[in-house]
Amino acid sequence: MSPDRRSRREILHDGAGLTGAAALLPAVAASASAADPQTSTPLGKARHCIFLWLGGGMAQIDTFDPKPKGDPKLKKPGCYYDTIPTAVPGVSVSEHLERTARVMDRVTAVRTVFHGTVDEHATAVHYVHTGRAISETIRYPSIGGIVAHERGSGSPTTPPYVVIGYPNASRDPGFLGAGSGYLYVTRTDAGPAGFVRHEDVTGDRQARREQLLAQLRRRATADPDVKQYDDVLAQSLRLAGPEFTRLFNLNEESSSVRQAYGGEFGQRCLLARRLVESGVSFVEVSHNLNFINGTGWDTHNEGQLNQHRLIRELDSALSALILDLEKRGSLDRTLIVIGTEFGRPAAFDAGGGRGHHAKCFSLVLAGGGLRHRGAWGETDVLAQKALTPGVSVPDFHATLLAALGIDPGKTLYDGARPVPITDGGRPIRELFPKL
Repeated sequence: MSPDRRSRREILHDGAGLTGAAALLPAVAASASAADPQTSTPLGKARHCIFLWLGGGMAQIDTFDPKPKGDPKLKKPGCYYDTIPTAVPGVSVSEHLERTARVMDRVTAVRTVFHGTVDEHATAVHYVHTGRAISETIRYPSIGGIVAHERGSGSPTTPPYVVIGYPNASRDPGFLGAGSGYLYVTRTDAGPAGFVRHEDVTGDRQARREQLLAQLRRRATADPDVKQYDDVLAQSLRLAGPEFTRLFNLNEESSSVRQAYGGEFGQRCLLARRLVESGVSFVEVSHNLNFINGTGWDTHNEGQLNQHRLIRELDSALSALILDLEKRGSLDRTLIVIGTEFGRPAAFDAGGGRGHHAKCFSLVLAGGGLRHRGAWGETDVLAQKALTPGVSVPDFHATLLAALGIDPGKTLYDGARPVPITDGGRPIRELFPKL
């Protein structure tokens, strides 16, 4: 029978066969994906993330991607410091990362990160935290908000997300809502402000306040926004208890441990370790609450002169955190990340410092059960251009999420609007144990 002369029954039969085959395609594709390590998504087993934020723009050429030495007086581009070898053959770092150099086999400096957003601090900070440009229609969540949403908290007495630093919109949970938001603290010797009841508020007075709150709950929780706020308030009351506030008593740690972590930034890292061990999924630790070199990591002009003070403080804190987690058996379960909004150029400005450079810079991963190699990616002689394929910020986010067992291909929803969890990011497969 000619193709145009088939019976209705034959057409329906063929159509049913095609429908059945189409229904099988997703299963076949999934099976092929699971069998083919080149197409399947690697997922790690880490459960917590400590995100060290170096606000201002860490100079990759002076830290984790050192190059031949330059001279600001002669206007010769290059590294500001001497370099030293590390525990990984062929991988070098700045001389001021001496302790970290010894544990670089637990670290990977991703040297070819890039983004195309404006080389301006606020815009770049937002981009590195969210992986997306600022939008007028969608409030994109930060990477911390996403982890909080996906992993929650490991304990009813701890929040999922803590920022040790000042509040900032780039850390917000965006459309994921207040339940995925962060609790922030600015002091390592005390818990969050407002968690300790004022001495004028007696137990009876507090009880009356809670009775009034209960009445308001019965009347208003039909509103979803009010319900969400009330859930956060209830969590805050739980966190005001002794189990959570005890975590801020760093005197429980031995003097040798506290000394190993170093100064104030190191004490924040120690607090972060205590927080993740108590169940917090994501802790961001800000390095630049107080600029010990006058400018923080934004090393224009004279800020370059004392940059080594920042690098040394980072060195002692990072190496102590890695070794402490390892000793306690939790390094593989805890992913350590060093984030910064962009890098710095190899050339020196008129004042002997450095400008901004987002086309090729370093972000760092440690622990988290990854297959570390000291460094990933190669750059040119001035650490300005990638010689191997670049790693976008969404790619870096995808790697972070995958290490925490979160599918980087997942879709989130802003109301009814689907939003990919990253902006097309793909994890660095080679950093994961072979499937």
